[in-house]
Amino acid sequence: MSEETKMSSAERQQLIIDTLKASTQPITGTEFAKKTNVSRQVIVQDVSILKAKNEPIIATSQGYLYLNQDSDNQLKQKVIVCKHTPEQTRKELNIIVDYGVSVRDVIVEHAVYGDLTASLHVSNRKEVDQFIKRIQNTNARYLLTLAEGLHLHTLEADSLEKIDAACRDLEKAGILVPE
Repeated sequence: MSEETKMSSAERQQLIIDTLKASTQPITGTEFAKKTNVSRQVIVQDVSILKAKNEPIIATSQGYLYLNQDSDNQLKQKVIVCKHTPEQTRKELNIIVDYGVSVRDVIVEHAVYGDLTASLHVSNRKEVDQFIKRIQNTNARYLLTLAEGLHLHTLEADSLEKIDAACRDLEKAGILVPE
């Protein structure tokens, strides 16, 4: 794309919104950057502007998602408390997703910042593997390391029975902190 035909920021932002609304899968900043012939950092800035305008866009480990409030209202949610080592993260997430339950986020309490929340949005073993690989490839630390392994997850599923079944297995594995 030549300099004269580059999209304006308003056009790019509208493209981001329209594309995310139409997608059920996360879309990376790199994908948007290639599509619009700008840097990934420009896309990050565009998304930040859209968030400031109250567009319900979240960044997950797999890319950006547009939160559709209509579908969220049909899902059951439960916040659970877990404690484990970083090495047990894959086991924890796989137990949850194997029951058809999605892990919406992870929350840790920080002594200075208070609650820190990160969007995960993992729903199956492939997404769990991608999340773990991304942590390993970037040498990032799991948020749970900030709180000696203690953290919360918001779980989502189409029934509370699925969430409860996942919780029973997490408890058997010694990961779930009893209520």
